[in-house]
Order: sequence, then structure tokens, then C-alpha cells
Amino acid sequence: MTEQELLDPARAPSREGVLRAAEKVAALLPPTPLLPLEVDGRTIWCKAEMLQPIGAFKIRGAWHRLSDLTPEQRARGVVGVSSGNHAQGVAWAARRLGIAATIVMPSNAPQAKLAATRALG
Repeated sequence: MTEQELLDPARAPSREGVLRAAEKVAALLPPTPLLPLEVDGRTIWCKAEMLQPIGAFKIRGAWHRLSDLTPEQRARGVVGVSSGNHAQGVAWAARRLGIAATIVMPSNAPQAKLAATRALG
């Protein structure tokens, strides 16, 4: 995708697009609960995204984007650049969709993130 295509105002998020993304994500990924956390007499509600298949919310965006690719785009494969959670999201979604993925991670990425990403294929 070119810079001009990325900056096209027609690509701006719309209500319909957000609703479609929510439907696609909800059809595959489990809902995550809000959990109360008491801090200094106040309740903070925490979204438990660690219950996602990769333990992070990044899987949602990766699934949404990769599942929107055309057959021609899927055949070309995808590249993800991340030091952790996004890398795992792309690897997970690509594997599930049968898309070849190249994941680029920095040399100083946490070993646990490298191992988790490799384990996804």
C-alpha cells in the first residue's frame, strides 16, 4: 500500500467499518471480561485481554486486517515488524488463514516474545 493510499480520507474509520470489524473479531475471538481492581478505595475496571489466544489485544487488529486481504494479497504473504505482541498477533492470524508471514523482530526483543512468536509458526 502506498503512502498516498494510506492517507486517503476515504480510508478514515467509519461507524460501519468499526461495527464490521467488531463482528468479525467477535465471531472468532473470545469476549474478555472486565475485572474489578480495588486501589486506594476506588474501583478500576481492567479488561482481561490476557485471556486472548496470544495473551494480548493485538490479535484483534491482526485478525481484522489479514482476514480482509484479497486472495491475491494473501498469496503474496505478509510482513509484520514488532518486538512482541503484534508479532504474535500477525503470526497467529496468518497461520489460521493459511497466509505466509515473515515476522521481523529486533535483536533485543525479549526471549519470551521471540519464543512465543516462533511457536506460532
